Amino acid sequence: MLHIVLFEPEIPQNTGNIARTCAAVGAELHLVHPLGYSLDEKHLKRAGLDYWPLVKVIEHESVAVFMERHGDENLYFFTKKARHSYHEVIYPQDVWLVFGRESTGIDEAFLLAHEERTLRIPMRAEARSLNLSNSVAIATYEYMRQQNFPGLRETGMLSSPQNG
Repeated sequence: MLHIVLFEPEIPQNTGNIARTCAAVGAELHLVHPLGYSLDEKHLKRAGLDYWPLVKVIEHESVAVFMERHGDENLYFFTKKARHSYHEVIYPQDVWLVFGRESTGIDEAFLLAHEERTLRIPMRAEARSLNLSNSVAIATYEYMRQQNFPGLRETGMLSSPQNG
């Protein structure tokens, strides 16, 4: 099972886009409070469109409460400061991919305490960061690739025009 975890997300459109990715692959979405928006905000619903019924959303009171409940799970924390890249890991079947706030990421002291489980997405040194929803999609599809895309369609539906 794939779990996408957002520590204190701030931008509703990003969460909506991430929910859409979760719906597309069957991942659970964990939102860790405080949130920078209301879950009934129109931008959040619009970004997720009609995908919200396909997503199991689980809320957690705080990072501390989340870690108390799930700290022993297969957690991987994404940060641009990590030594290892997201593609260097062989993900277990049951995994938790954790992402921080759009403005500041995951707190540095927290990352240092869990350094062996931090991962980065390579990018140019001049680039400050990737969009949160893009980062989640990149990591999600690497996990899905390693699992051989369970439950996802393998072929497209285009049909060739008939010659003749």
